Amino acid sequence: MSVLLAGTAIAILLGWKNKPETTLPQPKRPNIIVILADDLGFSDLGCYGGEIKTPNLDYLAQNGLRYTQFYNTSRCCPSRASLLTGLYNHQAGIGKMTEAENEPGYYGHITQNTVTLAEVLKTAGYHTAMTGKWHVSNTNVQKTPQEQLDWLNHRTTHETFSPLEQYPTSRGFDKFFGTLWGVIDFYDPFSLVSGTQPITSVPKDYYHTDAINDTAVAYIREFAKTKQPFFLYVAENAPHWPLQAEPKDIAKYKDTYKVGWEAIRKARYEKMVKMGLIDPRQTKLPQRWNDKLTWANNPDTAWDALAMAVHAAMIDRMDQGIGRIINTLRATGQLDNTLIVFLSDNGASSENAANYGPGFDRSGETRDGRKIIFATKKEAPPGPQTTYASIGQRWANVSNTPYQYWKAESWEGGVHTPMIAYWPKGITAPKGSFNSHVGHVMDFMSTVVELSGATYPATYKGHTIPATTGLSLVPSFSGQQNKGHQTLFNEHFGARYAREGDWKLVSGSGRDSTWRLFNLAADHTETVDLAVQYPDKVKHIDSLWRQWANTHNVFPKPGSRK
Repeated sequence: MSVLLAGTAIAILLGWKNKPETTLPQPKRPNIIVILADDLGFSDLGCYGGEIKTPNLDYLAQNGLRYTQFYNTSRCCPSRASLLTGLYNHQAGIGKMTEAENEPGYYGHITQNTVTLAEVLKTAGYHTAMTGKWHVSNTNVQKTPQEQLDWLNHRTTHETFSPLEQYPTSRGFDKFFGTLWGVIDFYDPFSLVSGTQPITSVPKDYYHTDAINDTAVAYIREFAKTKQPFFLYVAENAPHWPLQAEPKDIAKYKDTYKVGWEAIRKARYEKMVKMGLIDPRQTKLPQRWNDKLTWANNPDTAWDALAMAVHAAMIDRMDQGIGRIINTLRATGQLDNTLIVFLSDNGASSENAANYGPGFDRSGETRDGRKIIFATKKEAPPGPQTTYASIGQRWANVSNTPYQYWKAESWEGGVHTPMIAYWPKGITAPKGSFNSHVGHVMDFMSTVVELSGATYPATYKGHTIPATTGLSLVPSFSGQQNKGHQTLFNEHFGARYAREGDWKLVSGSGRDSTWRLFNLAADHTETVDLAVQYPDKVKHIDSLWRQWANTHNVFPKPGSRK
């Protein structure tokens, strides 16, 4: 029974239906906060097996629910598009990135034939606000590379970073503070706006993770003064590269990663088993990626240990800000009736940020003229504003323990996210329990519709809206171990998967597009390929994927194949 109908139903059962003056009041609808991390690995958080200090997220997990089979779409902007609209990302217009390709599925922005969580919740009387990374609008670029670089280096200013009709405040958010584009300098971010107004300078002590969370705190304080419930989307940029963190946070982890990849990965796996997050009978620890290079033989141990320490420091700082959000909810009397969900947009990134060099969304020097070093040879330490670096493939493999591969791939390491749900008044499952519900980022739409009493529209502002294929997470809040999605699909730059029940068909993004088949119930880390043993199963699930691809704008043109 819907929470919204509970008061009326009780009144009728007690024979009060003819006495409206004594009808019990309806329970207050919950506030809803969605916190999305960027490139966070499956095991980075303490409550998911990691050694990084995340006491505030651990508190949410220990007093809420942790999901063990929750999925994203393998990369930043596609996952955000799916999360915001309740659709697969191609349906929402972002099959690749934010470049406009003028093809259904590849417009590079969330299209007008979608509705966002904010637009739907506004119709139900919710305040709506967002802080952080938008990354679901087309990117306005300048005519020449030098003009673009001057803009990135804060030498010139322009009024818009994306078409105004694609800004968050044009898609249902009453308030917005954050960045429109993807990559940022954490000390002086490009594409930073308040509402639609570009922010042309920041204080000397500015750090973007703090600004995201402190603005969220300010919004909560404002909304708490009213009787309306609120929806807040906190889209963190951490721990996405470039690796930039405050020295005092880095210092906490200066020795942690000197033991190397093997030791950290093994310790995480053993902690996950001990806490009951994974079953070692079905989730074995695979061979470490490209393990011919051992930590003992690694010539760059000092740099690599520091890189992972900065990654940890960025997550630590994010957790500190989330703690301020929790404390503000508690101080304003909002915590008990606020649903907080936390997840990541994809697995940890294997990208070598240094190889990209300046251009597009990466500055070449700071505002005050200091040159930024893209440390292709690890010649500059990660952490400060003047270095662009990332953790690389081997640490990404560790961050995604126990799963294989990483961001942009359809293997579990790319698409399998940690997900925490916390709501004291609404979650009745045992505190700190795990739930194996097969969920997906598109499920938030159906969840908030059920909780808010809103209606997911068939049409909106003259546009036909596709039906959402998301499933409400509300039944899982009572501890039901329902199966969730029977089928799930993905495609991104050729990487793809199809899941039916416990069977998963997956192929990589490189030249090898061979389908591989795994039984996740027995082999959740995808180590034993069963494709040769079960050719009919491969053929059947492949047909499901192709049917999905043909009906969800995955192929750029009718009849073509990617």
